[in-house]
Amino acid sequence: MDDLELARRAALAGGAVGLRYAQALAELPREVKADGSVVTEADRAVESAIREVLADVRPGDAILGEEGGQTGDARRRWIIDPIDGTALFVAGDDRWLVLVALEEAGEIVAAVAALPAQGVSFWAARGAGAFAGACDLEPGRRITVDPNGPDILPGSRLGILPVVTGLQAPLVAVTPPLPWALHPGLLVASGELDLAVQTGGQIWDFAATSLIVTEAGGSYSGVAGDIRPGAGASVYARSEKLRLEALNVLA
Repeated sequence: MDDLELARRAALAGGAVGLRYAQALAELPREVKADGSVVTEADRAVESAIREVLADVRPGDAILGEEGGQTGDARRRWIIDPIDGTALFVAGDDRWLVLVALEEAGEIVAAVAALPAQGVSFWAARGAGAFAGACDLEPGRRITVDPNGPDILPGSRLGILPVVTGLQAPLVAVTPPLPWALHPGLLVASGELDLAVQTGGQIWDFAATSLIVTEAGGSYSGVAGDIRPGAGASVYARSEKLRLEALNVLA
């Protein structure tokens, strides 16, 4: 089993657990973490399911999860966000994601972003393109950024999560009406947006989507210009030129 198939299997396993919890939200206790974000038993159970699949097939790999921290210290590291959008999850909104990525020698090489409640999934492997399809192991359709979009800020379709003061003026700000529009990077990767900014998060929020957008032909970096995902804000763009122009505005 190759790494991308394993990532997809792990995301499916986690998604199945999340869906079971989603059917009993009224009985699901909520906690507030030190950073003010919501966490539930569902987050921990989804991460445990993903970890179990990964550890069974790749026992020597390290795993970093939002809820369980890091185990192992290997050159290969799986990065997990079990429920990206927990506040939406506990509200009964179907836009929560399961994010799984593989980092090898500091570079993301495989990634999955699944929306189990909608039956939609996105995935990519370095050098092999980005794809979208159902939440299963069947082949999907290849996705790309908009090939005809602008490479300058004026007229670009922009998505911001949350709002960034100062960026709306030179761009056409949009609120995507798409039902799966939770993570802005996926909107850029599928050609629905030209540029997106996510203003806060940790490496598990960006690891999977950073690879998906670049394999779709787009460009990704943190706001300081680092193309490897990490903590802070991130920029996704249909082209490197557009991303660099956005970074200049943000700076």
